[in-house]
Formats: sequence, C-alpha cells, structure tokens
Amino acid sequence: MVFIFLIILILLGFSTFYLNKLSNKTSAILKENYLSVVYAREMTDGISKISQEMTTAFLEKRSPEKAMIAHQLEAIDQSLQLEKGNFTEVGEDRLVSGFEAVFDEYREKITKLPDSVLSPEELLYFQKKQAFLEQQLVLLSQMNGKAIEIKTDDAKVSSKNAFAGMMLLGTACFLVALSFIYSFASYFNERFFQLYNGIKEIVSSNYGQRLYFDGVDEFSEISVLFNQMAEKLSGEQSLEEEQELDFSKESNPEEKDFDELKDLLVRMKSIEKQAEDLLNSKLKNGK
Repeated sequence: MVFIFLIILILLGFSTFYLNKLSNKTSAILKENYLSVVYAREMTDGISKISQEMTTAFLEKRSPEKAMIAHQLEAIDQSLQLEKGNFTEVGEDRLVSGFEAVFDEYREKITKLPDSVLSPEELLYFQKKQAFLEQQLVLLSQMNGKAIEIKTDDAKVSSKNAFAGMMLLGTACFLVALSFIYSFASYFNERFFQLYNGIKEIVSSNYGQRLYFDGVDEFSEISVLFNQMAEKLSGEQSLEEEQELDFSKESNPEEKDFDELKDLLVRMKSIEKQAEDLLNSKLKNGK
C-alpha cells in the first residue's frame, strides 16, 4: 500500500508541476500582454473622442466642451499609468515613454485653449498630435498582440510536452505497479496455498506436517506457531495411542489369563524336561 501510495504521489507531483507551469504561461498572457492591449485600446478610444469633439466644435463654430475633454484626458492618463507598470516586452518602455512625452504636450495645449472657436491652425496641430499618439498606440497593441501569439504557441508546445511526459510517466508507473501487484499476488498466493495445505493435513490428523517460510514477515511467525501446534498435537496423539493400548489390555482379562496360562505351561514343560534329565542321570549312575 505504501508503494502504491508513493506512485500516486509521484504522478500527483509531476501533474501539479506541469499544470503550474502551463498556468504561469497562460497567466502571463492574460495578466501582462492582454492588459497592455486593453490599456492601448482605452487610450485610443479617449483620443478618438477628443479628436471628434474638436472637429465637431470647429465645424459648428463653437468652443470645445472642456469638461468632456478633461474627463477623457484623465481616463487616458489612468490607462497610461497602468501601462507603465505593466512592461513585459523589449522596447515597450521606450514606446510608452515617447507616447507619454507627446501626450503631456498635447494635454498642456488643450488645457490652455481659450473659450473660443478653434482656428484651422490649432485644429491641424491637434490632429497631427492625435495621429501620432494613435500611431504609437497601434504599435503598442501590435507589439503585445505578437507577444500573445508567441506565448500562446509556446504554451501549446509546453502543453504537448507535458502531455507526452505525463503519458510516459503514467505508463511507466502503471507497468511498475502492475509488476509489483503481480509479484505481490504470486508471493502471497504461494504462501497461502502452503498454509491451506498444511491446515488440511492437520485436519486429516497428519500431525507430522510442518511449514517452513523464509523471511521475517507475518507468514514466518505463522509457520512457527503452526509447527508448535503440530508438535503439540503429535505428542497428544502418541499419548492417546499409549493410553488406548493400555486400556485395551485392561479391558480383555481373558486374553491376559490366556497369556499367563501359556507362560505357566512353558515353565511346566521346562520343569518336566529338567526332571526327566535328572531321572535319566540317576538311572545311569545306579547301574
């Protein structure tokens, strides 16, 4: 059971390692590059709204709505600060720094606008700045989008490698476990069979049966106890046989008397033989 438990722990450890590795890769895509794309889209949306408001105000011959522009500038600045804390690709910091420098100049010019209709020169100036800022944001989105593609492909390769590695490890662990279970079953089946046959012999009153198991496991202890039990039963059987023999003799007095009579006749014949020899000897001496 400990061996099987160790195999399960090995599989669990490797699967956790591979899953954590894949999770880190996908998290890097979602938390880093994807957020940069979101921030770039938010800043692009804010600049587009400001550009639309200025163009509309110029065509309608009115001053731009400063409250709306201030709100969009604040939203753009928030996204910019978040992006500055999320640099992941080479050259991304320089791209954002260039964008920030132009954006600061752009924001300063807008905040100093008088409450009057924009002149064509002012509108052209802001349109050029807006085009540059939007171009920088497009480059930022493309940079992170390309990184998402590369990291996604790398995650796919890692996923395939992890799958292949887990398949090899799982197959190896399965074969090892199967071999162990087969050896384990064969080992215990053989010993159980010997123990079963030994018990059958004891039940059949064959108290000379003995068990001999190598090793220091429970079966060795059982064999010692079994042999002690067989020796005890064998001794009790011998004692019972002796008692039965004595009892058979005591329970047949006629047979006992017959044996004694046979002994008496044998002694009488011996005495008769001795008397006859003695008589013959005397007769010879008298002559």
